Amino acid sequence: MRALRSVLFVPGHKADWIQKALASPADGIIIDLEDAVPEADKALARQNARTAITSYTGAKTVLVRVNGLDTDHFGEDARTVVVDGLGGLLLPMLRHRDDLVAFDGVISTAEIFNGIPRGTVEVVPSFETAEAISNVEMILTGPRVGGVMAAAAKDADISRSVGFRWSAQGLETLYLRSRILLAARAAGLEMIVLGLWQDVRDLDGMRAFARDNAALGYTGQVIIHPTHANVANEEYALSDERIDYYRRLIRAFEAGVRDGHGAVSFEGEHIDLAHANNARELLRRAGHAVDQTAD
Repeated sequence: MRALRSVLFVPGHKADWIQKALASPADGIIIDLEDAVPEADKALARQNARTAITSYTGAKTVLVRVNGLDTDHFGEDARTVVVDGLGGLLLPMLRHRDDLVAFDGVISTAEIFNGIPRGTVEVVPSFETAEAISNVEMILTGPRVGGVMAAAAKDADISRSVGFRWSAQGLETLYLRSRILLAARAAGLEMIVLGLWQDVRDLDGMRAFARDNAALGYTGQVIIHPTHANVANEEYALSDERIDYYRRLIRAFEAGVRDGHGAVSFEGEHIDLAHANNARELLRRAGHAVDQTAD
């Protein structure tokens, strides 16, 4: 699954909101069938999601958050939305790798039912319980894993499960965020997103939150309002200045290699192959060519 800078949550029973989300600047959307949908509207949300997926022709990644294994809905959710065009399923309230195995069986059945090759649909585990975080490495070896979502929201499921007192600075969740990030990188995942900043009007707080988590290594963020999309897109991307810096670094290193040096001085700093490789990887992840003339 490709890296996404911004992923906009939208309740599935609001068909007009789904269309607005698809027209937003976000890289992807998550059509929610779970917490944001009243019990009486579950069937409507499923059908809205299916209609949106099958009719959408744009470039956004369309994910669906299904209901959890402890509900009566997840089987019908999968059967309805596992169709051509689905970007993946966000799996809530996981605790163990066995939960992924259980979802895998249901998804395989849905693929067969809807004529999709088995194993096509990827999943994004959502880490919002203490048990899931303690088992993160094992969970990410489970079937179909294509990305990861870490939860760090104020007074939500993760707060209740772990028991922390939320702060905008996030010191209380730093270990949780870091552990999930490291496990995701070790598993070779490209989509590593974090949720979420809840104060819709506080764009400065949203920007600081995104900047801090981008610095930690996250590739993007789950958001709850379209106005947050451009902020996330900016903060989780490489700035023009950083792109130019990394290209200059690579050229300086390569010039040193041609002159027979394994390490060189670049703008007052010592650099070697490790620094050049890091610069190349950052440019690759951001979708930029190393050679400026090729971008």
